[in-house]
Amino acid sequence: MVVYLLVVGQTLLALALAPGLVGFVRWLKARLQNRRGAPIVQPYYELRKLFGKDVVISNNASWLFRFAPYIVFGSTVAVTLLIPLIFAPLPFDSVGDLLVVVYLLLLGTFFLALAGLDPGTAFGGMGASREMTVAAIAEPTIALAIFGVALGAGSTNLGRIVIQTLADPAAAVRPGHILAFAALFIVTLAETGRLPIDNPATHLELTMIHEAMILEYSGRYLALIEWAASLKLLIFFTLLANLFAPWGVAVALTPTALVVALGALVAKLAVLGIAVAVIETRVAKLRLFRVPELLGLSFVLALLAVTSSFLLR
Repeated sequence: MVVYLLVVGQTLLALALAPGLVGFVRWLKARLQNRRGAPIVQPYYELRKLFGKDVVISNNASWLFRFAPYIVFGSTVAVTLLIPLIFAPLPFDSVGDLLVVVYLLLLGTFFLALAGLDPGTAFGGMGASREMTVAAIAEPTIALAIFGVALGAGSTNLGRIVIQTLADPAAAVRPGHILAFAALFIVTLAETGRLPIDNPATHLELTMIHEAMILEYSGRYLALIEWAASLKLLIFFTLLANLFAPWGVAVALTPTALVVALGALVAKLAVLGIAVAVIETRVAKLRLFRVPELLGLSFVLALLAVTSSFLLR
């Protein structure tokens, strides 16, 4: 019973930390660009404001438009029940592994694209088309990258991968792990709408991908989608941190181990946030037709990771 309460607490922790992670990246980018920037807690203020606003819905929108934000948010929250955030193994390891995580993430992307198409606006359709183009390459890459690590652990179970890497620290510096990390990092930028794939701060409709799909949303619907987007960033950062460098993850459910695991998680998220902020201040957005080339590179890296892990295990 205690383990299940810890899983619920882990999910609540992810929900609480996710907006702060986005705020940290924004604040750091502003400082690197010699701007003062908004405070780190600004995303929390924005969510509170959106939840208090009325919803405006297009006359052309169907039930799908109203239903999609809950599917996007719910599927993203469900992923937090299956990933080793602060401790491993998890009680839901027997019902959810790598493939379940990938398909839950794809489920949210699919419904968000449908919601972009539903009102019949030009920008929503354009954003949905672009999002599915990115997802068609990014989602298989996620599975391949993590599968490259799973070969060494002998299991597609995420908790098992963490335990195995902790038992064999040398695995973290093997070519398969390094290639898989590089592939998953590129996909993280694509799946979370970061530069050079997408610009989360843009207001130019012709260059939007994620933002174009949610232009028609307002109020609590927009709040749920924005919260899910920040939670998705935290999920990908956690996969990068805890699958490839799991040190600090609690394997014993003691108060000391859990506190150390929480501190280690925050430190890893901060390091990855700094890396993303530095990249976004040093590179420009790619042209849309160059995006598949970068994602194709990530797919090749993931494929090489699987090949390397298979040959060197």
